[in-house]
Amino acid sequence: MPYKERDINKLYYTMGEVTEMFDVNASQIRFYEREFEILQPKKNKKGNRLFTPDDVENLKIIFNLVKEKGFTLQGAKDYIRNNKGEVKENQKVIDSLEKLKQFLLEVKEQL
Repeated sequence: MPYKERDINKLYYTMGEVTEMFDVNASQIRFYEREFEILQPKKNKKGNRLFTPDDVENLKIIFNLVKEKGFTLQGAKDYIRNNKGEVKENQKVIDSLEKLKQFLLEVKEQL
């Protein structure tokens, strides 16, 4: 049986890790933190932001609505507020489809 790497789930992600994940500046993440109620990272004694996996998922939702679907900030806030369960479920579907796409691309390279 082939070895399968485990996904490493961290309890907290630093601002640097999050900006690298989304390929944006820290100022944009801080701006979204002020604008969206669902995004509330913890802060340590030094004031550094620590993002939970839920915060990262919420950021994915925000980026999907604003960057991919073209929502305005106010439109994205309203959509998230009115369709919270649906938005999270849609993001799970998008994530699973992206993983499937990545897997299929890896299979294609091996052929």
